[in-house]
Amino acid sequence: MPTAARLRDPRLVPWAAAVAMGLLGLNEAWFDPEFHPHFGQLALASAWISAGFVVATRWPCVGAVVVGCFYPFSTLLGAPGPGGTGLISMLIAVAWAGYAGAPARSRAAVAACIAVFVVTDAVQHGITWDSIFFPAIFVPAWWTGTLVRREQQRSRQLAAMAAEIDAQREATAHAAVVEERARIAREVHDSVAHSVSVMTLQIGGLRRQLDDVLRDRPAEREVMLGLERLGRQSVEELRATVGILRGADGDHAPVAPASLARASELVADVRAAGLDVSLEVSGDLGELPRALDVAAYRVLQEALTNVLRHAPQASTSVRIDRQDKGIRVVVTDDGRGATVAAAASHDGGAGAGGAGLSPAVDGSPVAVGGNGLVGLRERTTMFGGSLDAGPRPGGGFTVDARFPLDRRWS
Repeated sequence: MPTAARLRDPRLVPWAAAVAMGLLGLNEAWFDPEFHPHFGQLALASAWISAGFVVATRWPCVGAVVVGCFYPFSTLLGAPGPGGTGLISMLIAVAWAGYAGAPARSRAAVAACIAVFVVTDAVQHGITWDSIFFPAIFVPAWWTGTLVRREQQRSRQLAAMAAEIDAQREATAHAAVVEERARIAREVHDSVAHSVSVMTLQIGGLRRQLDDVLRDRPAEREVMLGLERLGRQSVEELRATVGILRGADGDHAPVAPASLARASELVADVRAAGLDVSLEVSGDLGELPRALDVAAYRVLQEALTNVLRHAPQASTSVRIDRQDKGIRVVVTDDGRGATVAAAASHDGGAGAGGAGLSPAVDGSPVAVGGNGLVGLRERTTMFGGSLDAGPRPGGGFTVDARFPLDRRWS
């Protein structure tokens, strides 16, 4: 427990009172002319008071009665009293009993203290004003301690209620989010995933119907196979997204998440589709910020997809460099296989001969429209990075994406 918290601990009250009241009693006995001749007896009474507060640290109600018994004790010793120190000690003792003791026991304790004082004073002086004075000050002191205890209990109850309300509010908000995610998952599953599945099946059926024609046209056949493969991958990613939105994998096998750690798998898939591509990785690609990792993987995926789509005969190299301050993804191709027809069908992706520019038959770049390059640039700038994309002097195209790692991302 920190020092400041320990000093605010209410359990220190009787300990502090034991020291303070003992010293105050000695001071009163020494400097008060009426008490000074009885200093020895009053010193013993002060020690009795201190002992009573020590008892009160463990048994508050018993301690209050012990402190109250200092009055008959000092009377038996022949000392005058009860004195200011004794009365102050009693106020503290009964207040502490009202605060720290059980309600029934504290009421009994304050009644016992009143009886001790009234009887002792009556034996010495008879029934006097003090017979009313002692109850008049002891009961309010006890009631003050009781009120403090009740207020603290109510404060704890209010804090617990506030925490419960916050928990209910969070649970309600979470339920709303879950419901919204479930609704989005249903929309994605029932509309987008279904439509992509149907398109993939239709492309597969068309490829099988045109199998005889495509046998003599390997490039077109690879395009059809690539479309089928892309469709199946898209369906699986949509299903994985639906599973994430629903908070479970559903009935489908788990799909590996998009990550630069899977760059070798992506390159292997593209190589299997007929693209001559090499991969070079430097640095550890693990433990990247999740959103940044996905964005970098999507840039690489889009760049390779466009190379395969628009320059299928190009020789392509992929370089991924992980450094302390950032990630760099570079996709470079030599532009072979790109044609004006391919450029005309280009969607603006960041592929070779196609990320905004596509080399014509004579090697000069041909500008094309589309949003692919814009999308890649948005992915990088979203994370404070940059994208350099353009034709190479000797032909071909380069996509160079940089993502900083010296920023904090959730």
